[in-house]
Amino acid sequence: MSVDPITVEVIGAALASIVEETGETLIRASHSTNIKERRDCSTALFNARGETLCQAEHIPIHLGSFLDLVPHIMRRYPTQDIRPGDAFIGNDAYEGGGTHLPDIVIAEPIFIDNTLVAWTVNLAHHADFVDRGHAHIYQEGLRIPPVRLYRGGELQKDVADLILLNCQVPKERLSDLRAQMAANRVGVQRFQALAAKYGTATVLSAGEALMDYAERKMRAAIAAIPDGTWRFEDVFDNEEVPEPLPLAVEVTVTGDQLALAFEGPEQRRAGVNMTYTALLATAYYVVKSVMDPSILPNAGLARPLSITAPLGSILNCTAPAAVNGRLQTCQRVADMILGALAQVVPERVMACSNSACTVAYFIGKRPPNTPGAGSTWVYLETIGGGSGARSLKDGLDGVHVHTTNTSNLPVEALEIEYPLVLMRYELVADSGGVGRYRGGMGLRRVYQATHDCRVRVDLTRQLSRSWGLFGGGPGAHGKVEGGPGVVFDGDQAVLKAGHWFALVTPGAGGYGPPDERTADAVARDLAEGVITPASAHEAYGYSP
Repeated sequence: MSVDPITVEVIGAALASIVEETGETLIRASHSTNIKERRDCSTALFNARGETLCQAEHIPIHLGSFLDLVPHIMRRYPTQDIRPGDAFIGNDAYEGGGTHLPDIVIAEPIFIDNTLVAWTVNLAHHADFVDRGHAHIYQEGLRIPPVRLYRGGELQKDVADLILLNCQVPKERLSDLRAQMAANRVGVQRFQALAAKYGTATVLSAGEALMDYAERKMRAAIAAIPDGTWRFEDVFDNEEVPEPLPLAVEVTVTGDQLALAFEGPEQRRAGVNMTYTALLATAYYVVKSVMDPSILPNAGLARPLSITAPLGSILNCTAPAAVNGRLQTCQRVADMILGALAQVVPERVMACSNSACTVAYFIGKRPPNTPGAGSTWVYLETIGGGSGARSLKDGLDGVHVHTTNTSNLPVEALEIEYPLVLMRYELVADSGGVGRYRGGMGLRRVYQATHDCRVRVDLTRQLSRSWGLFGGGPGAHGKVEGGPGVVFDGDQAVLKAGHWFALVTPGAGGYGPPDERTADAVARDLAEGVITPASAHEAYGYSP
């Protein structure tokens, strides 16, 4: 049926409101700091075919875990066997539509008049699978194919028990899973109320119209760019691989279609591999951001796009490749796409951001004379870095970029909940690349253990540097600084009480020649501690 444009717009806004509300419900109802404070979660609505109707503006990479989950469910379970109140849980990168195992997705069907019309879906990053190996996915945690967690509104206790037995902090996991269920219940109720107000047929037709609209906008944006092919190359490095790995992308525009052809080495016996859905989510985010940020985040925007990468490579891995650190590789992919598009739409892109999602994983036992004494505690934290300078602005300092979008954990929350103290938390002067517009600065975060624990860090750009554009300089390296007595074996260390270490995240690239930066801007940077007197003189020829 045809729906007038005004009604389509109203229903589109209502769908966006639903996914935002379900996201806030999940955050407010959750127990773990990773969700309630850092907001490491996402929500979405899908139509009955499993196509994205609307995704909340949370974390772009989580779309990779959404894209194939509903189709996986419908391949495993006949539609006639799915009932109101059912809920399906999954996380597996190969049999469950996921991108890595900590991201657990729960999907609930939405029924109206006994007909399945849509799905409400949410994802929460469960900070649990820590102190693991990453040679292959069997080492990385519990693999969950899409299975019923609830049947007709009743918890399947045997399934829940199996999952919780494989978790290091089961009470926290149970609380967060309950929060995910609560969020989905809100999604079901709100969608049903919307259908009751406007009619089911109208809502579903509006959903189709919104996808068609996203497709038209994407095609129009692509068509406005000249036809051509642009190539960009970079390298990937971190502690899990012995040498930098070459990566490349070719972006081709033909009329109103855009193709991205990626090149990368064979998948590695390390947790740096990406599933194809992770590659899709990364590419969709970047292309949408550059072409037209106002394009609706639904399945329609992907129709004019073709995305390929060699099967069995780190950019399109096959089982049983490990995938826990796939986000580091996703970040490099995002910056490579920008590097290619800078050659045709330079005013729309930024220089290379920190290309990382720097992570610290902690695990230990609760100290004596504290709540839960002797029980296992797990804490995961991702830390921001510099974002790339833009054609008219400096880059942002100490922020999450691209496919990750989690919040900073307040120092108070960290120190109240875990036996850790934050000794320093600061921007790193001179870490942003020089240029007409400077790159964003990285962060230094210094942790001290008050009781024995273990830590693992996941960091990139220790060997390579985030590149600048059009004469802009590169950002500074990321690094790990161990205090007295702290020795890292690769990416891991044992921390005794009183030990400290620092994580320094990479800076970002500058944009344009540094000699075009005004004296006033350099003086301001010097006064704000963005640069040092030595670098002001060396990079800009400025003497106060």
